[in-house]
Amino acid sequence: MENTQTMKKPESEWHLTNDRPVFIQIMEKLKRDIVTGSYRPGDKLPSVRELAGEAAVNPNTMQRAFSELEREGLVYTKRTNGRFITEDLSMISQLKEQMALDAISQFLNSMQQLGFSGKETLALLKESLEEETA
Repeated sequence: MENTQTMKKPESEWHLTNDRPVFIQIMEKLKRDIVTGSYRPGDKLPSVRELAGEAAVNPNTMQRAFSELEREGLVYTKRTNGRFITEDLSMISQLKEQMALDAISQFLNSMQQLGFSGKETLALLKESLEEETA
């Protein structure tokens, strides 16, 4: 069943930088909001103008991000009703897994640059996890 109400805005704030294209950063944030459940499958997204105002970006930049998300299949448009999050749970799950693998890869690269071996990294991870669950 589709949720036609616009969901209250996600709690995470917009932290856009100048080091990468802004529309890509917007896409990444919206993808994070989707995989973390801030936007659920079938939820209606706020309008381009509303989100552009929230993020303090040009509406054309937000539109470009929305168009790319639509091209990827994460968002779809209903002619007069606005844009909605895909209801394809498999697609969302795959996105979540890919985002996790990317984060792990970045972490492992950082640890390698710091001079840690795979074994040392694993030992530190285990230690951190044990402290977290204690």
